[in-house]
Amino acid sequence: MARESKYEELIGLWREASLVGSMGAALEWEQQTTLPAKGSEYRAKQLAYLAGLHHDLATRPRIGELLAELEGSPESQKSESVAAVNVREIRWGYERSTKLPKELVEALAETCSLAQQEWGAARKERNFARFAPWLGKVMDLTRQKAKAYNPKAPVYDTLLDEYERGATTAEVAKVFAELRQPLVDLVSAMKEAKRQAPVEILHRSYPIDRQQIFGEMAAAEIGFDFQRGRLDVTTHPFCTTLGPHDCRILTRYNATYFSESFFGILHEAGHGLYEQGLLPEHFGTPMGEAVSLGIHESQSRLWENQIGRSRAFWERFFPRAQGVFRDALGSASMDDFHFAINGVAPSFIRVEADEVTYNLHVLIRFELEQAIMSEDLPIADVPAAWNQKYQDYLGITPAHDAEGCLQDVHWSAGLVGYFPTYTLGNVYGAQLFERANQDLGDVDRLMQAGEFRVLLDWLREKIHRHGK
Repeated sequence: MARESKYEELIGLWREASLVGSMGAALEWEQQTTLPAKGSEYRAKQLAYLAGLHHDLATRPRIGELLAELEGSPESQKSESVAAVNVREIRWGYERSTKLPKELVEALAETCSLAQQEWGAARKERNFARFAPWLGKVMDLTRQKAKAYNPKAPVYDTLLDEYERGATTAEVAKVFAELRQPLVDLVSAMKEAKRQAPVEILHRSYPIDRQQIFGEMAAAEIGFDFQRGRLDVTTHPFCTTLGPHDCRILTRYNATYFSESFFGILHEAGHGLYEQGLLPEHFGTPMGEAVSLGIHESQSRLWENQIGRSRAFWERFFPRAQGVFRDALGSASMDDFHFAINGVAPSFIRVEADEVTYNLHVLIRFELEQAIMSEDLPIADVPAAWNQKYQDYLGITPAHDAEGCLQDVHWSAGLVGYFPTYTLGNVYGAQLFERANQDLGDVDRLMQAGEFRVLLDWLREKIHRHGK
């Protein structure tokens, strides 16, 4: 039997840690879908144990020894080879993990698990006060994590680096600075437009069972493989991958609002297409992971907006929608429906926002996160600060906490620094779509013909298969 190489040994050790990580992901998925309410306390302990075990495995001294030996090898000098990428990225992960105390890793996992359950309950009650103590705990532990990674760097820079490698708060702020005033002005101008979108079309009776059928059909047609994935229901839509052939996308349904679920499904299917486009033989290594959250969001936003809100897409799908939702759409015109799904108006819920106002929702969270992390914004003052920013940027004030500061799951899960990647994803996605049109010709023509695979194959060749 051939002797195992040092590189193979390194990959074996890293995959063992990744296997434990995937077990935690499976428990988290079940927690967000079918876990009984009273099961949350024990589930938090399970997740804390697995997080600690993953930390032990990912910080083994042998990994550091192997990295030191491999980093000088000829193969590791070929910057885009599989071995070079894996060695480079494992080094980055190893360096960060070894700076974290195991106790902090376990505390974060347990606290975030419990906090997510409390967030869900508080959201139902529209009661921020119930969630506030848990938010305080999560933010404190997240701050400790950032300082453990790099005690000298700004906390928010360190957290942002976890999702968009190399990006700084100042750079992201510059992107928002270029977007902010033009968007505020555009929203204001569109409020005064003589012709307004007939959005009432979207607020009719859309039976949930039919929404599920129609959503699954659309996800499958753009390329999501239901032999390697599934669609389920949760409080806040997301996508997670549990194995090389197991990608889960989740949505929520509203029986009287078409867009909430349908565009949520397209968005999460976009994430799922990226996950299913990663090469399965690399699962459990950096070459089997997405390059950044911003690029991940570029995929979800591209399929949701550049594709899903286009006229070409609906020239193919609208007749089917009329057949499935006869009562709601039977007498509607294609022109009115297309105008409705592209209507622009200030709204409270980020995941349902139109393309014009969406980045303002993200900007609000970006600014609030920095204030919370710097401790300039006390937790008790979050609802008031949130409401003021919605008034400043969108000219509206939430009526209650559920349509205000309790609408997103991210803070309860400790995902601070994640929000800016949505706007980066919008920018990346627009650039990618423009390039796709240059390379493939008229993408609208392909959609009208149902040839979504051509665009998907292009994305897989240019982005997905490259991993990190």
